[in-house]
Amino acid sequence: MQNFTFWNPVKLIFGKGQLEQLKTEVPNYGKKVLLVYGGGSIKRSGLYEKVTSLLAEIGAEVLELSGVEPNPRITTARKGIEICKKEGIDFLLAVGGGSVIDCTKLIAAGAKYDGDAWDFVVKKAIATEALPFGTVLTLAATGSEMNAGSVITNWETNEKYGWGSPVTYPKFSILDPVNTFTVPKDQTIYGMVDMMTHVLEHYFHLEENTQYQDRMCESLLLTVMETAPKLLANLENYEHRSTILYGGTMALNGTLNMGYQGDWATHNLEHAVSAVYDIPHGGGLAILFPNWMKHNLNVKPERFQQLAIRVFGVDPEGKTAVEAGLEGIQKLREFWNSIGAPSRLADYDIDDSKVDLMADRAMANGEFGNFAKLNREDVLEIYRASL
Repeated sequence: MQNFTFWNPVKLIFGKGQLEQLKTEVPNYGKKVLLVYGGGSIKRSGLYEKVTSLLAEIGAEVLELSGVEPNPRITTARKGIEICKKEGIDFLLAVGGGSVIDCTKLIAAGAKYDGDAWDFVVKKAIATEALPFGTVLTLAATGSEMNAGSVITNWETNEKYGWGSPVTYPKFSILDPVNTFTVPKDQTIYGMVDMMTHVLEHYFHLEENTQYQDRMCESLLLTVMETAPKLLANLENYEHRSTILYGGTMALNGTLNMGYQGDWATHNLEHAVSAVYDIPHGGGLAILFPNWMKHNLNVKPERFQQLAIRVFGVDPEGKTAVEAGLEGIQKLREFWNSIGAPSRLADYDIDDSKVDLMADRAMANGEFGNFAKLNREDVLEIYRASL
């Protein structure tokens, strides 16, 4: 493995009834709070009233930014930045899933920047300071509650990119599994696919001597796969919601990939698709990842073979590494299908009419991928195999 330094400053507050910790944490950062949330589900669930009541108890002055989209828009972040600058906001509180948190990260950085916050997303500028912010998580999926990354969409130009900075870690994140009870079945499925693909992105790397990291990745995949059918059969089961909520955080908080760099090409491929078609991120990943795997199976067949044997129970007897790996890929596809994830872009009424545009967006920064570099022809081949 490579030399590494691990650093994650997020205070993780996990469990039932932990929302009360807002009264302890928020006053550390100021009185004037911008509450950021999405389309109103937190009001229907009663979480909005609980959060605002707790903030009122500590005398916080609360302003609001609602309507953050599932693929958060730069236009929405700009609105939040304007509020922060005009009103002198001290602290931001994101209440929602990864999209709300991702948008809040850009608002926090943009509030301390004189230019357009899109500069951070397209790497024209690096965020060096940000307003402090915390999160109350309502959806197990992205891991944004315990990392510094963010993904933002510019719908006007059909661009969607990931960015991040050491200054965009949350100060704290409150994870109460009860707050995920009302997540619909489809979003629960997409969240579990998303966290599994985060683990798989880590898993496909070229570094040697990562036995312990491999086992951590494999155990998380197995845990999600064992829990998923149980959770989908009872969406308000606290134990299953807890397992999945914690799994989503651990999948992308830096713990699994100490000492090596994963691939991350499939996420770039999906960002380009949802930048053009605005489909659910987890759904796009479920479609694309097995096809990325098939495309790159020959890069390091023994890696795919190991995954197939340890996670998907493939019997390697009499099979080459490629044959075993291919069987593992098929079993991954079958598992995702079994829990209701899509398998073709056609499931979202996507045809080949904008394949070239998607490829243009995916190739915006040149060849990409750390396990296997993808060029334009590779990208087109994977997209066409996914139709």
